[in-house]
Amino acid sequence: MSSQPYILILYYSRQGATRAMAERLAAGVESVRGIEARLRTVPPVSPTCEAVDPEIPAEGAIYADLDDLRHCAGLALGSPTRFGNMAAPLKYFIDTTSELWLGGALIDRPATAFTSTSSLHGGQETTLISMLLPLLHHGMVYAGLPYSEVELMETQAGGTPYGTSHLAGKRSDRPLDEHERRLAFAQGKRLARLALALDRHDEENA
Repeated sequence: MSSQPYILILYYSRQGATRAMAERLAAGVESVRGIEARLRTVPPVSPTCEAVDPEIPAEGAIYADLDDLRHCAGLALGSPTRFGNMAAPLKYFIDTTSELWLGGALIDRPATAFTSTSSLHGGQETTLISMLLPLLHHGMVYAGLPYSEVELMETQAGGTPYGTSHLAGKRSDRPLDEHERRLAFAQGKRLARLALALDRHDEENA
């Protein structure tokens, strides 16, 4: 098992767009030497009973557990929008993290968020903010996207300073465009660099 620190990229994806974004963030993380990306997802939830899906999904990332979160050097949360909010499966998982909150396990670790919508004004920024709130409660250090990323001023689709976003289209089949791909990559790279910098700072002040 690798001893390298890792960024946990934790997402829920129904149609594949958020998963594609997660993979671009992972590429950005792994462009930084000395840290790796760990992709994890969450199972769907039912309004009437506990999930009965297999423990390992048929494709894509495996399901996250609390240890994935406990030991990460940084966290990226990704979700499609649901009425301007994060999707219920991701919220359900976050609601199980009280044990980590009680122990202060995530304090001072960097975090960010990303999202995908079917329509351009489908609640991208409010969804990102909805993911920001529990991160602040955990004492994490939130990192969006600075305007030094020039694609923020050029994009005709997704992209916000609160975190990268994607316009998936009304059929949710529009691929990431070049601006969205670059922003997601930059977001992963920034998170990785911040995680390493904060880790070094902790070691120097231990």
